[in-house]
Amino acid sequence: MKKKAAVFGAFGQLGVELCAELKRRGYEVEAFERARLDITNADHVEKAVGSFDPSVVFNAAAYNQVDVAEREPMAAMEANGLAVRNLALACRQNDARLVHFSTDYVFDGALRRPYRETDAVRPLGAYAVSKLAGELYAQAYCDDALVVRTSGVFGPGALHTARGNFPELMLRLAREGKPIRVVEDHVASPTYAPWLAARSIDLCERNASGIFHIGGGDPISWFEYAKLIFGIFGVTADLKPTNEREYRTAARRPKFSALENARMAELGVAPMPPLVEAVKEYRAAREKALAAHASGQR
Repeated sequence: MKKKAAVFGAFGQLGVELCAELKRRGYEVEAFERARLDITNADHVEKAVGSFDPSVVFNAAAYNQVDVAEREPMAAMEANGLAVRNLALACRQNDARLVHFSTDYVFDGALRRPYRETDAVRPLGAYAVSKLAGELYAQAYCDDALVVRTSGVFGPGALHTARGNFPELMLRLAREGKPIRVVEDHVASPTYAPWLAARSIDLCERNASGIFHIGGGDPISWFEYAKLIFGIFGVTADLKPTNEREYRTAARRPKFSALENARMAELGVAPMPPLVEAVKEYRAAREKALAAHASGQR
């Protein structure tokens, strides 16, 4: 009998990679996205999980409008916190494992080094608080929940989403010939979605539980990340550094939120390759996807 996996947030840039990787590994996959199922509705979640009866549920759905969340904190909490409670309850009722994705934003960035799973959390805004609530709900209701914190996810699936990702934003601004200002005093560990999906499934198949970090490569500032993108894509852009003082946002963000993948390494899961390799892979996958789309329109 095939193993069954349900994926929520299946049309996002992580969700599409989870579905593809699970199918490659022989799982029967049920893909849920917002238009099909509202995970803030507990009854609908319970019925969906119960009728499919998966052995594992992956939650890649999220409200990730960090600045907007400061104006509408309840919307963020419903999607990132209470909806995870719904999924966790449904998993407990149906003896399914829950794999939930969280964020580096649960930290305040004050340590100035990559964060380990054992470091204390201190969210700085409504979005971050809602994501921490999701972690707590997952672990409160499911003893074997796997919570994966990640950072700056990017993947080719963003070509088909409304909000895109950081590389697509940079490439669009460069095409428009606009001056581009990117913060040089905020550091993260941008993570390539296909590799994140594969390693998350690796952890699940090793029966890992608790909190794990999967961040991509070495810490890098967003300004240096933008330079790397333009270099690999061979794009000339009017790129200059800025900083938090000059570029104020509605939400506070951690200034150093890179992740150290300590627990993943202890279990023998393959380390994340350097970011330069991830961006090269992204460029190749992006070109393949755009070529396939163009040929399909002819």
